[in-house]
Amino acid sequence: MNQQPPAELREALRAVSADMHQALQELTLALETELHAIHVLDSAALDSAGAHKQALLSRLEELDVERRQLLRAAPDAHAVRDPAWPQIEQTLRSCQELNQRNGKLVNRHLGQVREALSILTGSDGEGRLYDHAGSVHPKPRSHILAEA
Repeated sequence: MNQQPPAELREALRAVSADMHQALQELTLALETELHAIHVLDSAALDSAGAHKQALLSRLEELDVERRQLLRAAPDAHAVRDPAWPQIEQTLRSCQELNQRNGKLVNRHLGQVREALSILTGSDGEGRLYDHAGSVHPKPRSHILAEA
């Protein structure tokens, strides 16, 4: 028995998909804005882009919950095929790649700052540790930088 879902359900799913698509377009733009902030070393813009990104991710999670609820309400979930879903999945993967790229750049900058700090504090590079990926990290330690 292959029941067709009610028209209201199909329309609600289309509306949720359209909202997800819009949020993903905004997320892509936010990730590009974040990348620009990383390149120009603008911490205020980076914080703003990060906050906007978080808000969009929360919105996407809410929309996904709504989408799943609608699918559960369908008499035959297999009959509900959203033609926009493959594009949404592809955009999600693209956003994930953009986010990973930005994260790598931030980590690279952080490593450069740590290296500069170790030079300024007179650390000779001893006490460095390797992580599971083979990257070198300074061993955390506290020491006096100056005395009055």
